[in-house]
Amino acid sequence: MNSPAAPSAWVRRFAPLLGSGGTVLDLACGGGRHTRLLAGMGFSVEAVDRDEEALGTLADLGNVTTRCADLEGGPWPFGGRDFAGIVVTNYLWRPLLPLLLAALSPNGVLIYETFMLGHERFGKPSNPAFLLRPGELLEVVRSRLSVVAFEQGDISVPRPSAVQRLCAIRGTVGLLPS
Repeated sequence: MNSPAAPSAWVRRFAPLLGSGGTVLDLACGGGRHTRLLAGMGFSVEAVDRDEEALGTLADLGNVTTRCADLEGGPWPFGGRDFAGIVVTNYLWRPLLPLLLAALSPNGVLIYETFMLGHERFGKPSNPAFLLRPGELLEVVRSRLSVVAFEQGDISVPRPSAVQRLCAIRGTVGLLPS
């Protein structure tokens, strides 16, 4: 969650865990800062967002497929697909969480970073419906994924926020790609 155009340090830190071959889903990709990072690392990326104009800025990138979809009001656009990795930042729609876990392939990596309760002190989002509860990401993945790293709390860089961050793998942590 660096400046709006810069990739998140959390995503940069854990992107190397994504295995080669297979596609990475950048969910609610917005302007595509992580799509650009991942495509630049050689990954095939499926970038999805409801903002068709933002998706248009990614049209010139190789290895990238864009999909305009209403993730909250429409059907899940990835039924029957699985991904080597899923990246989600600054976005929370709880009904999608089970679908994301189901869409991870064996040894697939979930990299998630978004706002949590307490963030309302710093600005939007301030609605609890869009703020994780303490430990919520850990509860979501419990007994389904192996946690590589987890953090929660207040940060000051790139801007004051209350966040929760998780990197987890479908499989055993000892089997992480090198």
